[in-house]
Amino acid sequence: MEKQAVITATDLCIGYRTHKEEKKVHEHLSFELYPGELTSLLGANGAGKSTIMNIITGYLSATSGNVTVGGFDILEFATEAKKSIGYLPEVPPLYPDMTVIEYLNFVYSLKNCTFNRTKHLDEICEVVKIANVKKRLIDNLSKGYKQRVGIAQALVGNPKVIILDEPTVGLDPKQIVEIRNLIRTLGQNHSVILSTHILSEVQSVCDRVVIINNGKLIADERTEDISTIAGGNRRVSVKICGPLEQVNSAIRNLQGVQRVEILSEHELDSSSYIIESAPGIDIRKPLFKLLAQNGWPLIESKAIGISLEDIFISMTGRSSSSAKKKIKRIKVTKNSQSSAG
Repeated sequence: MEKQAVITATDLCIGYRTHKEEKKVHEHLSFELYPGELTSLLGANGAGKSTIMNIITGYLSATSGNVTVGGFDILEFATEAKKSIGYLPEVPPLYPDMTVIEYLNFVYSLKNCTFNRTKHLDEICEVVKIANVKKRLIDNLSKGYKQRVGIAQALVGNPKVIILDEPTVGLDPKQIVEIRNLIRTLGQNHSVILSTHILSEVQSVCDRVVIINNGKLIADERTEDISTIAGGNRRVSVKICGPLEQVNSAIRNLQGVQRVEILSEHELDSSSYIIESAPGIDIRKPLFKLLAQNGWPLIESKAIGISLEDIFISMTGRSSSSAKKKIKRIKVTKNSQSSAG
């Protein structure tokens, strides 16, 4: 059974008119979000990520094109469409003089929810791990807990889609890890759109990347696939104990190996190699099997891929010359509906 998109943006054009001309900020943007997807909206500062999120949530209207959420047009049937959206802006909309539970009750009333109030809010507090502070004033919470309360208000009403705008900005490393883990948990029961400029966050949390540059959608791919397309996971750096010539010859004869480079020889009875495999082939499993069969201990193994940062810099044309050389060309095709599921 084919999955139905929970958000469909079709041919969005966004612009403004000056006294001389009409300028377009975004041109003909189209994308879809499917159930269970954790998608990153990625772009340089000023790329218009927040504008797109405001259009999806109905705060702004596009110059042309349309957005449907849960099958409802966000402008024509705003009330029904917004029932499917939970939104956390970059600055959480909190009331510091309220306790956590008072604030969540206030949000519950604003959204005209029909769930059992106490049970629903208690479940949300457990999910975002704020049950232990729900009677405390929001003003007295740490920034990490305030961010959790912001996510909690987005969950009130159990929306299909959670939209998070820079949810880890200003948090300390421990809080960042906690919020990222929470986002992964949310992805189990909701579709999530995450706007962030932190590329490591995208790689660790999201399973799909939508990249926008100069008002145009230039990539819409699964996170793992975008690295593979650019050559990620094709090179492995290894250190192996064993006779150099025999090890080198055996590795070269592995199916899928294109090139073997010897980095160092006989360093404490081991040698280091870089192994490059054909596109789409992960050579690590057959390599480990080969070494085990011959009794050659593997001292170290590390995949050498092209990072999302390199890909992003190259695709948006803001790279150093070294990054441009690293990725000469990246073809990104829009996911089929089947792969999106």
